[in-house]
Amino acid sequence: MSSPTGPASGLPVRMPRPRQSGRHRRPEPAVAPEGAPALVLALPGTPSSASRSLAEEVISIARSELPGLDARIGYLDGAADDAEFPTLDTVLARTATERTARYEQARAAGREVAPPEGPVAVVVPLLAGPDAAIMRRIRQAVVDSTTHAELADVLGPHPLLAEGLHVRLSEAGLARADRARLFTVATAADGIILATVGGDDAVQAAGITGMLLAARLAVPVMAAALDVDGSVTAIAEQLRGSGSAQLALAPYLIGPEVAGSLLDDAAKEAGCAASEALGAYPAVGKLVLAKYSSALGITPQQPSQGAPVS
Repeated sequence: MSSPTGPASGLPVRMPRPRQSGRHRRPEPAVAPEGAPALVLALPGTPSSASRSLAEEVISIARSELPGLDARIGYLDGAADDAEFPTLDTVLARTATERTARYEQARAAGREVAPPEGPVAVVVPLLAGPDAAIMRRIRQAVVDSTTHAELADVLGPHPLLAEGLHVRLSEAGLARADRARLFTVATAADGIILATVGGDDAVQAAGITGMLLAARLAVPVMAAALDVDGSVTAIAEQLRGSGSAQLALAPYLIGPEVAGSLLDDAAKEAGCAASEALGAYPAVGKLVLAKYSSALGITPQQPSQGAPVS
């Protein structure tokens, strides 16, 4: 018979076995160290409840990979005195102030703590690909904040973004979910326009993800710039000229960086249907965390490509 505090004297105590790291067991996530810089997600586009919800979901994914992560959202087009949509420079300045306050409180409590060193935050742009105009504004916001903050690179190109594009196309009925399965989708496109923003540089960078997407779908994929007049039309004509009869437009975008009407107009311009933007696809949160870690010189477990789309 056991007592409230354990088994009766003389009986063996069953100790829990250490968890094994078998090939099918997911490794336990690391925990953010105390005093680690904040991750500040730089959100372009017009602030809205929808964009905030998307950003919060991305942050939630990142925190699930690194518990204890201090993550915040700063808006390029927010307002300094707006608690819901604060500007990026306001968020960075507030982060620095709070870091100093925590240090002073610890000293006042008699704790021996080292003065804070290194960056206050790592700013991660919520962008799938390069956009020189937006990146200039983000850099200026970091300067205006007068804080020591590191600026990470954009999320792509990356195989996981190609996977996300494939998922969005399949959700819209514009692509087969899995090439290996013997079924068809009547509306599947035989040519994809990969729509991005940021001009020629963005188109070139999107082309890398486009090649990865083409390999997944076994159809031609070509990138076009939504913010360059005639770019989408030219690519649509080029695809049709090479034999593609049924096109689809795949936004190589997270979402908030462009107005929804721009995507609708582009799809009409190309005369085709369009899938949804990447949004808070799980890989987006993982890539945000990977950029944060890389900026700090940390080498976390790299996000791996997921299973085939089902």
